[in-house]
Amino acid sequence: MEERRMSGLRSVLEDVSASALVAGVISALVNYSGPFLIVLEATRAAGLNEAQTASWVWAVSIGNGVCSIVLSLFTRMPIIVAWSTPGAALLIASLGGFSFSDAVGAFLVASIAAAVVGYTGWFGRLLDRVPTPVLQALLAGILLPFVISAGSAFQAAPVLAGSVIVTYFVGKRYFDRYAVLAALIAGVAAAAVTGAFKTMSVGLTITGPLFTMPTFSVIALISIGLPLFIVTMASQNAPGLALLRSEGYVPNDRLLVGSISTVSALLAPAGNHGINIAAITAAIAVGPESHRDRNRRYIAGLSAGTAYVLVGIFGSFLVAGFQSIPSETITTLAAVALLASTLTALKGATGGDTRTGVSALTTLAVTMSGIVLVSVGSAFWGLLAGSAVYAILGLPTMKRHPVHTANTRCTVDPDTRPDPLAGEGIH
Repeated sequence: MEERRMSGLRSVLEDVSASALVAGVISALVNYSGPFLIVLEATRAAGLNEAQTASWVWAVSIGNGVCSIVLSLFTRMPIIVAWSTPGAALLIASLGGFSFSDAVGAFLVASIAAAVVGYTGWFGRLLDRVPTPVLQALLAGILLPFVISAGSAFQAAPVLAGSVIVTYFVGKRYFDRYAVLAALIAGVAAAAVTGAFKTMSVGLTITGPLFTMPTFSVIALISIGLPLFIVTMASQNAPGLALLRSEGYVPNDRLLVGSISTVSALLAPAGNHGINIAAITAAIAVGPESHRDRNRRYIAGLSAGTAYVLVGIFGSFLVAGFQSIPSETITTLAAVALLASTLTALKGATGGDTRTGVSALTTLAVTMSGIVLVSVGSAFWGLLAGSAVYAILGLPTMKRHPVHTANTRCTVDPDTRPDPLAGEGIH
């Protein structure tokens, strides 16, 4: 057994690469510099004190880190776990009228429900019924806005964004594997030279959990738990699994969704609102920017998980450090790092026949619209709309009966009637 353990350790060490390590760290960095602000806003909406807020940060960070490390090692896939950003967004509007213990109860029930759906395989079977181009369009619709956001970042800070963009594409030409690392170094250097770093005023302190006994309110379960469960499964886990599949992996949905949701439930009393398979930030670590060999990209999951654990332990200090980097630098860095995964998703979305193509385009349009209905984000509605269009276009058409006249008889062969979608501009 000792020999097998040492053999496994040597295998991991042999697979380590700078590009994968950096991809994982950037994945965590992007999470803490952008979506994390939504989590902090949710804690303010809940009226939490400093200790409770620190515990929430500890819970989501430790949950992300432990799951990313363990699952990446076990599956040898780059499994990136993140908190539910859409879930945190809906909590901003829904937490105000409830006690925090009721909210924790809703967090717990939502995570348990996700674990049940995951372990039983119901979620995986449901995804298997959705055409691959529709799932790829869902992923493209989520990633494209982040790629496009580089334009706004460049307009706001041409030097900061430009240094990242130019370095990245020069790197793609001459040192492909380290293009993202070079872009990160260039962006940080440009921020230092221009004095764009934000001031840090937080000392190095260790963060720990503060447990809250959950209470259960039917109204809180309906207002918080049910929407949180829906957005976590549809807006996070679904595109997260689709991302892994798009890169050639065969993820075990029962293992991933079930185990991550179980850890999420265990951490709910510490303030964790929900962790899940990541999609947006995971694309940085899962794609070819991490490593050309997909079998060695799991190292990015280990480095991301390690970064999350460190932030969980030294939360206030490291979060302040992440957030001191100018937002334009992070936005542009995320955009260039997501280019390859976005291209893969777009290619997958445009495959297939007219029926799947129209369904995929519907999914892409609705997802990119940013529409929010009943506190549920556009990813869910995009997936629902695309699946509905696919189902409608697959319905059997009505057969035309023979038309009789006094002197002639004319029949219309159903097999020769024109395709209703084959109009001008649709091929």
